[in-house]
Amino acid sequence: MNYRGEKIVIIGLGRTGLSCVDFFYTRGVTPRVMDTRVTPPGLDQLPTDVPRHLGSLNEAWLLAATLIVASPGIPLSHPALTAASKKNIAIIGDIELFAREVAAPVVAITGSNGKSTVTCMLGAMAAEAGWKVGLGGNLGLPALTLLQQPSQLYVLELSSFQLETTDSLKASVATVLNISEDHMNRYPLGLPQYQAAKIKIYHDATVCVVNADDTRTLTISSQVANYISFGIELGDYYLSHRKGKTWLMAYSLPLLDCDEMPIRGRHNYLNALAALALADVIGIPRWASLEALRQFRGLAHRFELVHDDRGVRWINDSKSTNVGSTEAALKGLMVPGTLHLLLGGDGKNANFTPLAPLVLGARVKLYCFGQNGPQLASLNPEESILTDTLEQAMRIIGNRVKSGDLVLLSPSCSSLDQFSNFEVRGEVFTRLAREVG
Repeated sequence: MNYRGEKIVIIGLGRTGLSCVDFFYTRGVTPRVMDTRVTPPGLDQLPTDVPRHLGSLNEAWLLAATLIVASPGIPLSHPALTAASKKNIAIIGDIELFAREVAAPVVAITGSNGKSTVTCMLGAMAAEAGWKVGLGGNLGLPALTLLQQPSQLYVLELSSFQLETTDSLKASVATVLNISEDHMNRYPLGLPQYQAAKIKIYHDATVCVVNADDTRTLTISSQVANYISFGIELGDYYLSHRKGKTWLMAYSLPLLDCDEMPIRGRHNYLNALAALALADVIGIPRWASLEALRQFRGLAHRFELVHDDRGVRWINDSKSTNVGSTEAALKGLMVPGTLHLLLGGDGKNANFTPLAPLVLGARVKLYCFGQNGPQLASLNPEESILTDTLEQAMRIIGNRVKSGDLVLLSPSCSSLDQFSNFEVRGEVFTRLAREVG
């Protein structure tokens, strides 16, 4: 598209904002940039001739624009954006810019949980087949940066925030892996509003991959004929238990013994099924997909075994920033001894009660910390210890664990009340696990 003559304002710097600046620069357009932060990341890389406004939103600039490219971090309900929208000023995101330019096939992946893992699995499958693949979006490189290198296939992880400002994406195959409460502080109308943002990914997709066990991902199925499904026991791709083994299945054909994969946990097996379904649709050779799964060791902070000593396993699942993710980690979990479960942080107005049946009983000990620690401790008051910090909880656990026990950090909450991000929280857990374990 030709953007010459447009008055463009970019909200938000960082890597994504800089990729937008570079995108317009290469098309002969100098945008204005604003950020609510006084010293946003990437400021030192911003060309000196780009007008910038820092520390707040400049409503005068926004109302004078013909096109606003908004960071996913700024809600469309912000009064300044609401005012611009009332003047019929277009508000889009970087994924919309990408969608208008991309020529190669796109696989689009979203969901409350597992989307990073499935994105990386699929990227590994394509790479194993020798394909040149561009992988990014909400994970890794910004989508516009991917366009700078030609690829045979683009695999994008997309958040609900990114999808809100995207209308032109025509994915070759798209999936909503699951939908559970998340970011409820951003969606005042509740789960249906969040769901509506997620299922935008199906719009104009050639094939839709849905979760047969999660009816919230099935909304599109009555409107789109070309869809396939995955699930625990239902779906075109499913799990089968044979002679003490769990198998990945597709259309009644056994594909892979789960014991051949380095990753563990039923939620990860479901991730593998989703990735296989996407790979099959896009035409990645099946042998390459299976070989990639045999080598895929998972992502840091996502049900990651970080310490195993004297019969005690310590698992870092710091990326579990919502209730659904912790539910997925707990379901099907087999622990010979006691499960020591660390919960806490900023719950983003979530409802924690779905966790209650999973954390009852004397063989589950809860260690709750941070902003929503008291609410989480109330899930099992008889077996809960409330602390201010993760470190305090870890030192208590270190004196209580015995052989056969499992220590799991799967907080159900954002880390931002006490940590800069979930990665830092996971690193602290890992360091302490090796220290106290």
